Amino acid sequence: MNKIYLAAPFFSDHQNARIKEVLELLKANKTVDSDGIFVPMEHQHDDLEFGSFKWQVATFASDMRQVRRADAVVAILDYRLEETKENEPDSGTVFEIGAAFEHGTPVIVVQYNEDQEINLMVAQSYTALFSGKDDIQKLKDYDFNDLEQKVRR
Repeated sequence: MNKIYLAAPFFSDHQNARIKEVLELLKANKTVDSDGIFVPMEHQHDDLEFGSFKWQVATFASDMRQVRRADAVVAILDYRLEETKENEPDSGTVFEIGAAFEHGTPVIVVQYNEDQEINLMVAQSYTALFSGKDDIQKLKDYDFNDLEQKVRR
């Protein structure tokens, strides 16, 4: 069973709804350890003052440790989809994609707005892309043991 790091912005209700949907699809996937999905927004070091230097250090260390422990990183690109209708990814999510790629951890990209282009660096670093509402539903059946390459044509 595979451990997953779910990289995504979580600053709005729309972003959190996308995280919830992807999380449920991953939990339904028989090749994913449903208890082994790390969702950063669930690990915010509430014992520390939000945004403080100590909080930043703890959050960064925890997130990077979990990226390295994951068997795959699933990254939701759509950051300001509702405000700008574009999928420019959150900078933290992009950093996590880069860290995963550099560590040799497969990256699975999720993009709700299927019409938007994906940045070259992100496009060249992912193993599989799930783009658009219907395609994203296929996450529940994706074989994280095999990690079949799935790219935009």
